[in-house]
Amino acid sequence: MKTLTIQDAAIRSGLSEPTLRYYEEVQLIGPITRDPSSGHRRYSEEDVDTLRALACLRAMGVGIEEMRTYQANRALGHAKANEQRDLLLKHAARIENEIETLRVHLDYLRIKAKLWDARARRDEVAEEEASEMVQALLGSLEKVMQ
Repeated sequence: MKTLTIQDAAIRSGLSEPTLRYYEEVQLIGPITRDPSSGHRRYSEEDVDTLRALACLRAMGVGIEEMRTYQANRALGHAKANEQRDLLLKHAARIENEIETLRVHLDYLRIKAKLWDARARRDEVAEEEASEMVQALLGSLEKVMQ
């Protein structure tokens, strides 16, 4: 069975070498096999698959404790399918809220840019329209800021 160095595992997983060491230290992965002659870590394809899953979770803002829960549930398979689903849906809902917040922020920035563009062009009608749009959006902005 072919194994990978920590450098190769880092490249394939998208995680840094220190992160790979840390994930082993906090038991998110491993223990990782060691080369008998050098003591260097040697990662299997299964290890890299696990690291990729963890990299995705990390990119989505999942914390270490929930990654640990995810890994434990993953090992138990069907028996923990409901918990696994709930953990993932919880983060999906959080990301949906973040997307909504970012959309409101994006709308705000674009409308404010229109306002300043109208001012730069000395277009009072366009300035008034943009100003009204800003006022209308402020309610949405206040909601997402809470």
